[in-house]
Amino acid sequence: MTTQVMAISSAVEYVRAPLIYKGKVRELYDLGEHFLIVVTDRISAFDYVLEPAVPDKGNVLNSLSAFWFGLTEDIIANHVVHTDVYKLGDVITEPELLKHRITVTRKAERIDMECIVRGYITGGGWRQYEKTGAINGDPLPAGLRKNEKLPEPIFTPSAKNDIGHDEDISFAEMSKRIGKELAETLRERSLALYNFAHRYCLEKGIILADCKFEFGIIDGEIILIDEIFTPDSSRFWAEDKFAYDIEIDSMDKEPVRAYLLQSDWDRESMPAPLPQQVVEETTERYRGIYTRLTGNKVVQKSDFDDDVTSL
Repeated sequence: MTTQVMAISSAVEYVRAPLIYKGKVRELYDLGEHFLIVVTDRISAFDYVLEPAVPDKGNVLNSLSAFWFGLTEDIIANHVVHTDVYKLGDVITEPELLKHRITVTRKAERIDMECIVRGYITGGGWRQYEKTGAINGDPLPAGLRKNEKLPEPIFTPSAKNDIGHDEDISFAEMSKRIGKELAETLRERSLALYNFAHRYCLEKGIILADCKFEFGIIDGEIILIDEIFTPDSSRFWAEDKFAYDIEIDSMDKEPVRAYLLQSDWDRESMPAPLPQQVVEETTERYRGIYTRLTGNKVVQKSDFDDDVTSL
């Protein structure tokens, strides 16, 4: 028997704490000594937050981040305090709804750089390379093919902008903005994280093509913050689907992107609500990558009924 899906598009009515930031997917609340991050089921594509929300997406993103933060804490410390909704007491009015969606974190001073590592040349990196033979101004060997594994992973940062798009910059420019020592440390830690996860993913039959990280500082210590190795922050390919010179179907919200590109959407206005089939397929993508990476089923699995309800 199936049950109606409860997709969480916002947690504001369930949290008794000040909302200090609302991103495309995450909401950040102030607990005083700590932050509370709630990962919703909102989904974005082409700079639009779409309707309806995608059930279980928030569960997967938060649970995957918790999984990876645990695996990588020997490489670098992170901001996680705990992920237990019941420790929050009456701060959460409906704990069952937000179970597996919350992370309580230490408060860090965010470093306004997005630290991107590319192990394969694809996506925006490929488009840069086609035009200039370089990525973020740093030259690469001639004759590379789309999706090809790079001789060594490369670090291609961008400067974070809370309004508008992030700005691709060279490592030299990053060093000017935040200092050479800090820039070198972030590059070193980012590459170490990527190499660890790339090896782990290959054991699961998955290629980690590229990924991005955010870092912060607490009492002079550099720590990992935000999310890590999720379908929203990393590009995962099934190893058995790898091929050169094509768009490889990534293991994330590809059903949404494919639907929008094949529809009559004008790309200049808010898209119409997604069909239920696309929502279902996207939920299964997120559940699938979680299971393949962790060996576990999604911690809070929902079954589809005739309708999808966004709270």
